[in-house]
Amino acid sequence: MMAVRNQRAWAAQHIPLGLQLYTVRSLFQGDLPALFKQIRSIGYEEVEAAGDLYGHPAPGLRQMIQDAGLTVPAGHFDYKTFPDRLGYAKQLGVKWAVCPSIPQPQPPSLDTFHTAAKQFNEWAKQAKDQGMGFAYHNHDFEFRNFDGKTGYDVLVEETDPALVHFEVDCYWVAQAGIDPLQLMHRLKGRVRLLHLKDRKPGFPPSNDTGPSSAHFTEVGQGTISWKPILDMAKRNGVEYYFVEQDKTDGPPLESIATSYKYLRTLLA
Repeated sequence: MMAVRNQRAWAAQHIPLGLQLYTVRSLFQGDLPALFKQIRSIGYEEVEAAGDLYGHPAPGLRQMIQDAGLTVPAGHFDYKTFPDRLGYAKQLGVKWAVCPSIPQPQPPSLDTFHTAAKQFNEWAKQAKDQGMGFAYHNHDFEFRNFDGKTGYDVLVEETDPALVHFEVDCYWVAQAGIDPLQLMHRLKGRVRLLHLKDRKPGFPPSNDTGPSSAHFTEVGQGTISWKPILDMAKRNGVEYYFVEQDKTDGPPLESIATSYKYLRTLLA
């Protein structure tokens, strides 16, 4: 299976790039089919669906995406309604149903992560029964240290490695003060999807996922060293690469074009 995954991305010497559609959410109320065509015209071949689109019936949304020449191999589905959305995810045709975050308790506690790990094991089995994989997407709050253990440690250690995988968001890992390469090395074959966005220089690390953590910039315009990350992704069987930028300083279509052009200098 690993050889098949690697063959998809690398043997043909062309690595498809995808876009997490949350990046262009400000444009969702306009002409959605035209938006998908604009994304495709930049060069993106894949998209990762986002919750603000799920007011559209899944077959119709899938058709709009396909009509633009795109595929939709993954989607983000909210923690609170995740199991109820698996039917929608299957209709949409995703290969990966991704939980984008978990609730942040106040005050912070590891208890939430223990609960989430149990949920993830259950949801991953449910997803598998419907022909999909399950992955969790991180922010920076999961890396808060509680007397030597982080929430992310709990999610890694208490979930089934054969069923629960990870979508590593390189920005948020770096924002937490951790080298994405170290995390990817630790997780190895459990990382099946990557989020690619860069981090502006001159800001301290954090664990709050709030405004003080929002230092986003286009891929190649910040401080993250991308070639080693992409090389490790190649070795470890990462399947999907999605550009995402939570906020953009300029028009989002210009932002995603900048990221795409840079990444194409590193990827065949």
